[in-house]
Amino acid sequence: MNKYFSVTKAFFLLMAMVFGLTAPRLAAAADSKIEADSRAALKSLYDGSPGAKALGAKARGILAFPNVVKAGLVVGGQGGDGVLLVNDKVVDHYNTAAVSIGLQAGAQSFGYVLFFMSDKVFNDFRKSKNFEIGVGPNIVIIDAGAAKDLNTETAKADVYAMIFDQKGLMAGIGLQGSKITKLKR
Repeated sequence: MNKYFSVTKAFFLLMAMVFGLTAPRLAAAADSKIEADSRAALKSLYDGSPGAKALGAKARGILAFPNVVKAGLVVGGQGGDGVLLVNDKVVDHYNTAAVSIGLQAGAQSFGYVLFFMSDKVFNDFRKSKNFEIGVGPNIVIIDAGAAKDLNTETAKADVYAMIFDQKGLMAGIGLQGSKITKLKR
């Protein structure tokens, strides 16, 4: 019994050491992929929408979620990870999540970007523990295709949200009620 206990204990100790050494590398690899995906999504958005590019140039901060997955059958949920860019540098990682109830069926993926145009709203966002779309500052949601006619002369909202790269079958996309949480790294 003692020998079995020692072998089992040694095995779990070894596994804990291996996991402890690889967990930071796995998290770093996941972070690198999210950062690369976010930058690629922004580049694609900017290439197809001069209005989005103009907003990005004037934004105090840009929160990009390159791949949000939404699925539901009466009860639905959506979620994804992204990064906050300030002066084209990644400063934090975030998660977006929402739950919905209603007439819905299907699954889809999409990306979205929040452009923070006001210093006050951007600073309030950075200080908050949880940020909920639809509660707080004025957010204008624009489909990336409609943003082609948007320019910074007519853009007067505190925050712009752009939805892009929709794939799958599900009626409608909503960001209202999405909670955005800063991830601890």
